[in-house]
Amino acid sequence: MKHKILIVDDHFVVREGLKLILETNEEYEVIGEAEDGSKALELVDEVNPDVILMDLNMPKVSGLEAIRELNKRQSTVPIIILTTYNEDELMMQGLSLGAKGYLLKDTTRENLFRTIESALRGETLLQPEITTRIFSSNHTPSFSEQSILTQRELDVLKRVADGKTSKAIALYLNISERTVKSYLTNIYTKLDVTSRSQAVAVAIEKGLLHR
Repeated sequence: MKHKILIVDDHFVVREGLKLILETNEEYEVIGEAEDGSKALELVDEVNPDVILMDLNMPKVSGLEAIRELNKRQSTVPIIILTTYNEDELMMQGLSLGAKGYLLKDTTRENLFRTIESALRGETLLQPEITTRIFSSNHTPSFSEQSILTQRELDVLKRVADGKTSKAIALYLNISERTVKSYLTNIYTKLDVTSRSQAVAVAIEKGLLHR
């Protein structure tokens, strides 16, 4: 059975480009397209997608507003943000709202599929080349913010921001994968988040992660 993809972007060319790429993979089927968040919300109920590719900067109802509304509805459909190089602030807001990852609109075919596959597994695929770019906008953390996470938790979170899996983090830090997951649970609790992407977004916002 094919995985159903909903594409939400106000630019026809972007939607068509993504659709053409997705149709080259027999595992995926584009079952809907929307040009704004309002139409996207209607289609989510109608077509029941497995993954949503969501632009954030759209007329009428933005992608951020659509994500907030889906959160209110307690939707469990994973959302992948479609972004450009000048939308870092919007991207971080989207991640903090629970989006599973992000893609540049000119992403490669391989990266598109890899990100979708991670989202379908309930995982978050963060791209270090994008994450690195937004560290420069961090504010200086207060003492109370600095003390939120232990050094080991920060070590784990830095690897998460680099796009590493739990297994890779365990090997890098010479600890067990179970221990990594335990650290992640602590991080989620302390930052009041529920996913890797949210943890990274909130940590960057608070100035806890640095390059």
